[in-house]
Amino acid sequence: MNVSMINLPAQFAAIRDEVMAEVTAVLEAQYFVLGPRVKKLEEQMAALARMPHGIGVSSGTDGLILCLLAAGIKRGDDVITTPYSFFSTASCIVRVGAKPVFADVEPESFNLNLQQTEAAITERTRAVLPVHLFGLVCDPAAWRALAKRYSVFLIEDACQAVGARRGGFTAGGIGDLSAFSFYPTKNLGGAGDGGMVLARDEHLAQLIRMDRVHGGRDRYHHDRVGICGRLDELQAAVLLVKMKHLAEWNERRRRTASLYDQALRGTPVTTPRAPSDAYHTYHQYVIRAPKRDALRDFLKSRGIGCDIYYPVPLHLQPCFADLGYRRGQFPVAERLCDETLALPMSAELTEAEVQTVAQGVRDFYGGARG
Repeated sequence: MNVSMINLPAQFAAIRDEVMAEVTAVLEAQYFVLGPRVKKLEEQMAALARMPHGIGVSSGTDGLILCLLAAGIKRGDDVITTPYSFFSTASCIVRVGAKPVFADVEPESFNLNLQQTEAAITERTRAVLPVHLFGLVCDPAAWRALAKRYSVFLIEDACQAVGARRGGFTAGGIGDLSAFSFYPTKNLGGAGDGGMVLARDEHLAQLIRMDRVHGGRDRYHHDRVGICGRLDELQAAVLLVKMKHLAEWNERRRRTASLYDQALRGTPVTTPRAPSDAYHTYHQYVIRAPKRDALRDFLKSRGIGCDIYYPVPLHLQPCFADLGYRRGQFPVAERLCDETLALPMSAELTEAEVQTVAQGVRDFYGGARG
């Protein structure tokens, strides 16, 4: 049995008629950018995280850039973030002229280590930017207290965590600003690029609304130098249909993760762990595995999809060489890049497929099972 990393055709088949009706309605109206569906999606995303303002944007990456611009982050400022994340977590900081400062991550959650973040704060630090990696929310109370203690912005990279919760908070509703991605592989994925920013403060929300349309309140009148970062009406139409299913799909992902946990028990791999107060949404199901690269090749030879998130930590990326980081500075992140492997995960994954993947893992390790 071949098992793909994600089964988007199966997801589309279940909602095809409703999606096509909404897309057709947009095409007939010929209203393509920042229309009524974008506004409705903004309201629903804000309500999900109990935030007052939602602003539809062109991608999660542009969302992070817009957050930083609204917060006034600029050249000479530092933003502390994780070296174990997707590239845009750090590149957006560079794009606004600031400096990414890295701190190591926690070995179990894979999220940014708060104590090491605090140790890295200086007078140049303007913001901390934790990531809710793979759908596991960072400790809300601890991060809010840290930001308040040092009077810095708390900006959430919630791109992988739509609908995830912890400690009474929903991802995107913890900090001053947050960014989501609607890339097709996400738990809530569109038919292309798209994103959302949530803002707690009305002034920050207004700046983001301006900056997503080149920094203008009114057409052809520009108060700021923004970007072209708008959300398309077609994307909002697809996403509004999918929003109706998000809670169910996240529940399915959690059930699938539980099946994996049981099926992989007794093997040499370490399965994901989440605190008891966390509602993990498993954008990816990521294990730590001895002989990771060989396991990956073995599974792929059997037609089982798997991938490495992420093979190179951000502080060792060639484009960040001028920051002066060296191997060994963030040992946990570096080990994760050498050991982690993402197994197939989607709301459409069947129990039989989970067992096929787990059997492949057991076979690679000589049939080990408890």
